[in-house]
Amino acid sequence: QVQLVQSGGGLVQAGGSLRLSCEISGSIRRLNDMAWYRQPAGKQHELVARITSGGNTNYADSVEGRFTISRDNAKNTVYLQMNSLKPEDTAVYICCADMAVVGVQYEFRYWGQGSQVTVSS
Repeated sequence: QVQLVQSGGGLVQAGGSLRLSCEISGSIRRLNDMAWYRQPAGKQHELVARITSGGNTNYADSVEGRFTISRDNAKNTVYLQMNSLKPEDTAVYICCADMAVVGVQYEFRYWGQGSQVTVSS
């Protein structure tokens, strides 16, 4: 069974920093793109940042220059470093990974459990 286990998040003042982690456990055959989404209360979820297996990244305009996504393939972990946080960054942050696992023929997208990030003004 494959699981994405998130850690980090919490409450921080505007201008502060937080780091989210998302570690994948289980039998993975192939790990491709990894990403972070967020969903503010009462709104639709949006893509925050994505990183390919080769390390290429892209970001939402709203976080460009403030957030950094990275991955450690040896640890099957993706990170999101969030700096200069703003109240509008408040949301549930959810990691995901596109991967093929042992015993499953095709690649699917798997999701973490979500982490609340609250930025106070």
